[in-house]
Amino acid sequence: MKTKTVKRRASGGATGNGGRERGFHAASTSANGNASSLAGAGVGRTVKRAKARAPRRPAKLWQLRLYVMDQTSKSVTAFANLKQMCECHLKGRYRITVIDLLKQPQLAKGDQILAIPTVVRKLPKPVRTIIGTLSDTERVLVGLDLRAAD
Repeated sequence: MKTKTVKRRASGGATGNGGRERGFHAASTSANGNASSLAGAGVGRTVKRAKARAPRRPAKLWQLRLYVMDQTSKSVTAFANLKQMCECHLKGRYRITVIDLLKQPQLAKGDQILAIPTVVRKLPKPVRTIIGTLSDTERVLVGLDLRAAD
């Protein structure tokens, strides 16, 4: 019985015993023929169903560190600009850690901070560093690898 079911599907609904056999034979030997693509359509549907059932991977979390020195105007501007860019391009997929180097100066050594304000993208890899108030949006997006350079 299984053989008849396979033959019917591959033949495209041909009637009679001889027609089913011919259709099955054409589907099994033809690499690019119509019968072959009809047989492949059933396989394609199975693959689509399997993909739909697969669990979704969580979106990549972007971990950004903003190194500042107290509440200076440049530090506040850098934080506002970074937050605005993240809300536009990484909605719900980012975490900004603000590190005040007046309170924790030892943390500057780990990321080799030489100037402030500085943003360090820890994840996704590779690590990227941008210095300044982040006012040039295009350069920051390219620097963080959120947009390709033109």
